[in-house]
Amino acid sequence: LQVEESAVSLWNWTVTKHTGAVISDEQRAKLRFVACRLICLCEGSDPPEGTIRRQILMSMKTGKGWIDIGKAGLADGFLENAMSSIEKLYAKLRKGSEGEADIQVHRADVEKSLFKVLSYQAESAVAQGDFQKAVMCVQRCKDMLMKLPKETCYLSILCYNFGVETYGWKRYEQSSFWLSQSYDIGKMDMKYSVGKEMQAKVLRLLATTYFEWDCSLYLDKALKAINLANQENLHPAGFFLKVKILLKSGASDEDINSALAEFTHFEMSLDFCLNTAKLLLEHGRESVGFDFLKSVPERFESSPDLGKITLLHIEFLLQNKRELLAKQKIEEVIIGHYTGKQLLPEALNQLHIILWDRAAKHYEEKSYSEALHWYNYSVSFYTPGQIDQNLAKLQRNMASCYLHLKQVDKAKEAVKQAERCDPNSIFTKFSVYKIAVLENDTDKAMEAVIEMGKLAEKPSEHEDKLRVDKNTGSNLLSLAAQIALENDQQIVAIKALEYLSEHLQDCRQLFTSLKCLVRLMLSKIMAENSEKRWVSLKNHFLMVDMLFQLSHKKLAESFTEEKFTGDMRILEAHWFRKVAWNLAVQFKDSPEKMRDFFVLSFKLSQFCPSDKAVLIAQKTCLLMAAAVDLEMGRQQVTPSEQTELFSQALQHLQTCKEIWKVLKLTGDFSKDPTDTLLLLYEFEARSKLNDPTLHNLMESVWEQPQIEIKTLEIIASLAMEPPARYPVLCKKALKSALNLHRKEAVIDAVKFSKCLHSLINISLPTGLTDLDTCVLQEVWDYFEDGLSVISSTDAYPEMEILWLMTRAWNTGIFQYTVGKYKEAEQWCGLGMRFLNHLGSLKKTYE
Repeated sequence: LQVEESAVSLWNWTVTKHTGAVISDEQRAKLRFVACRLICLCEGSDPPEGTIRRQILMSMKTGKGWIDIGKAGLADGFLENAMSSIEKLYAKLRKGSEGEADIQVHRADVEKSLFKVLSYQAESAVAQGDFQKAVMCVQRCKDMLMKLPKETCYLSILCYNFGVETYGWKRYEQSSFWLSQSYDIGKMDMKYSVGKEMQAKVLRLLATTYFEWDCSLYLDKALKAINLANQENLHPAGFFLKVKILLKSGASDEDINSALAEFTHFEMSLDFCLNTAKLLLEHGRESVGFDFLKSVPERFESSPDLGKITLLHIEFLLQNKRELLAKQKIEEVIIGHYTGKQLLPEALNQLHIILWDRAAKHYEEKSYSEALHWYNYSVSFYTPGQIDQNLAKLQRNMASCYLHLKQVDKAKEAVKQAERCDPNSIFTKFSVYKIAVLENDTDKAMEAVIEMGKLAEKPSEHEDKLRVDKNTGSNLLSLAAQIALENDQQIVAIKALEYLSEHLQDCRQLFTSLKCLVRLMLSKIMAENSEKRWVSLKNHFLMVDMLFQLSHKKLAESFTEEKFTGDMRILEAHWFRKVAWNLAVQFKDSPEKMRDFFVLSFKLSQFCPSDKAVLIAQKTCLLMAAAVDLEMGRQQVTPSEQTELFSQALQHLQTCKEIWKVLKLTGDFSKDPTDTLLLLYEFEARSKLNDPTLHNLMESVWEQPQIEIKTLEIIASLAMEPPARYPVLCKKALKSALNLHRKEAVIDAVKFSKCLHSLINISLPTGLTDLDTCVLQEVWDYFEDGLSVISSTDAYPEMEILWLMTRAWNTGIFQYTVGKYKEAEQWCGLGMRFLNHLGSLKKTYE
């Protein structure tokens, strides 16, 4: 008994607290759950009527509470309990009845509760997606309406709600069933019906359901439903939906006109009429749509919003590519503007938007004259001398069109008008800047950039309407730098970049735009192969390099996590250095461009961590740059140009040597040819610059134990390549090479012969007769070396043997002419010794 009293108290407390909004719906459902369970636990074997009625009420309300908060699954048990309690109550009442009349009274009493429980079970079933159970419950309720006619309205609305719910879930078949049930139930008892307006609402949703389910399959049903709806209660929504269905079904213009005629005398708002016209025109029914649109002004003659009709007319003429008719309409509006038929401000603003959109479309299509035509329409609505920010923007847009048409004077006049209307706008200053750059007016361009920089730092309060976002200033400064670079005005570009680096809030945005610009330039270069654009691209990379240097200063300052961190800077540096590298590689046929981009790649790589990969890239860039400078220096250029190129090569090599020292500490580079290349490049540069430190460089070379024969032979060749002339160094290199040839296990006779040939040539110049005895002896030894090798192999080239024989014989003849007969006999005899080693040529020379 105490538990039961506590449960009842809890239930009553829940009711009072919920009324005062002290507890939420979910908390109420949980408290009811507890109270109801406690009551059920207290139930005896034969509870009195009052207890059963209380259990029915509490179980129904608890179940309904769970349904209302979206937990229908928890409701089913309580609703079943309620149903069971109703059966118990009915049995108890029948048992105490004294006749049929009493039984009927008790049955009617019980059926009210049964109806409620069944309707709640239907709600729960729909919420849980159990369509069949919901149908069964509603059907039982429907069967009970003859005895409970007052519940007709409730059940009709319940089915309507089911229809709305299932429509929202796109379960169109179920939705159509529930809406049909709602309509049918609403007709069962006119006294307790939901009313014509509600019935029409049900039918409109039913028609919409058929329409969205499958209009082609259920067209007749959709039309029947909407016609019934309009018969029940004529409503704009019903009219609109009928037109929609007819359009979707492909009905004839005649049928659609008939539907429109049904509503001729029905009161509708102007916006509704415009939406109907728009619907017709969007479905390509131009004839019907424009006719309907023309009839609208007659119905709203006194409305101040008549301009909306004209605007819609203009919009659809433009959409249907009837520009000429649209222009006529616009010109009528302009005339009306100055003859007392002005559009309302909102409509006029909308017209400006239409005109600007059309102008922008022509601008994108590069039809600049046509764009100006539409902008001029917009200008027509402004009075002379009027100051307006939108007019300033309009004049700037017109200036851009004039610039594309090469009409600079008109562009200047348009910008002048923009300055009059909005002098403190960064956009206006940018327009001034563009014209100054195109006219090569550096001073004015610089002045405009400075003004842009100030405005980017502290934007005008009056520019809110025009500002796209907080990065507008930096975007314009970035674009200004690009324009200056494309027009070879680097001073102006640098000034723009300085402001950009000072005032930019987000460096990522800058480098993103720079990457976009690089890609854009590359695409244009590849398409046009323009020399000017290559220069612009090179300047662009120089600009990137400068910006990275500026970022050093930025990184020393405090940054929030949105700003340009060190890691971001490294990522950007990697991107630009790799692009510069790839460009350099592409310029095989343009040495100067190749060199410049390798140098740029090296400079940009200095902003990256000095790991092994970056060091290798730096070393390669500098070696390639030095190689290109040397190659260009070998071409037929002036002495001063040669000196500059060879000096540049030396600078690259000195930096490269420092990097190479560090790189060698990171791993095994025994097979890397860098040491050899550095030696050869440096030797060539210093020898051709007549550098006095060249001999010091070579002293360290002679001491190297692992120097290769090929390296020595190249040094010998370079030592005598104009403008260099170092015969002593050449001779020493060749002697060292010849010694190395001799030391080989198997002498390569061909390579040996070429080295010996060069050494004899440098030691025994042709045509000299007065030679020192020591020199002759030294050269004699070279010939003996040749004979020694010739005697030991058959691979010695016959032409080289012939050359040795001839040089030895001619040296003897020269000695003879100066009276040195003994020496002459020795050298001629030496020549005769080579004769025996000739092959096919021996008989010719014997």
